Amino acid sequence: MEKRLKGKAAIVTGANRGIGKAIAQRLAGEGAQVVLCARDESLLKDAAREIETAGGLAASFALDLRAAEAPARVADFAKATYGQIDIVVNNAGATRRGAFLELSDADWADGFALKFFGAMRLTRAAWPHLKASSGSVVNISGVGGRMPDAYFAIGGSVNAALLSFTKALADLGIQDGVQVNAINPGNVRTARYLQRLEQVAREGGIGTVAAEQKIVAGAKVTRIGEPDDISSLVAFVVSPEGRFLQGSLIDMDGGATKVI
Repeated sequence: MEKRLKGKAAIVTGANRGIGKAIAQRLAGEGAQVVLCARDESLLKDAAREIETAGGLAASFALDLRAAEAPARVADFAKATYGQIDIVVNNAGATRRGAFLELSDADWADGFALKFFGAMRLTRAAWPHLKASSGSVVNISGVGGRMPDAYFAIGGSVNAALLSFTKALADLGIQDGVQVNAINPGNVRTARYLQRLEQVAREGGIGTVAAEQKIVAGAKVTRIGEPDDISSLVAFVVSPEGRFLQGSLIDMDGGATKVI
C-alpha cells in the first residue's frame, strides 16, 4: 500500500517526547520527511535516530521557540533540508498550573511565549511555503481551551487563544489553499501525566492502577489517551482523506469536553 504522505515535508514542534514524538514518528511512517524541533538536543537527536532506524527520514533542529527569531529559523531549516514545507504541527508548549493569585506576570508571559507565539510565528514563517504546496497546519491545543479550570488559568487561556487563531487562519487558508485545524487532547499518557498519576497515588496511599481509575472516574472519561491516539488523528487530518476538514476544533479526550 502506498504511503499517504510520501513526498511531503513536515515540521513537528515539541517532538522530542510524548505526543510530539509520536506525531513525528507517525508522519514519517506515512512517508513524510520530518523536521523535529524542541529544546533538548540530546532527546531530539534520539527521536530522529529512532525514525531513521525504522526506515524514515528525519532531521532535528534544537532551539527555543520562545525566542522571537527561532520559528523563522526552523522554517528556513526545513526548506533548506527538504526543499519544501507541506505540513506544520504546532505541538510545543507547556504552561504552569496553580492558584490564580500565585501566578506571576512571568508565568503568564512564559505560557503564551511558547505555545501561542511560537505557533503563530512558525505558521507565519511557513505560510508562503504552505501556500505554494497547498499544505496543512495542525495546532495541538487542549481541552482546557473549552473547559476552563481555576488551577489551569494560563493553559486554558493559551489554548483558547490558539483555537481562535486556528479559526482565523482557516478562513485565510480557504483563500490561500492551506488547510488549518486544531486537535484538543485530553489526559494523555505523557511524562507530565505520569507525574500527576504518581502524585495522586502518593496522596491517596494507593497504587498507580487505582490512582488512574480515580482520575478516569473523576474526569468522567472513557480512559487515559495514548500519544499514538493523537498521532493517528493528525496523520488522518493531513492526509488526502482528511482534506475536507477546515477550521475544525477536534476534541480527542475520551469525553472530557462536556460543552457544545
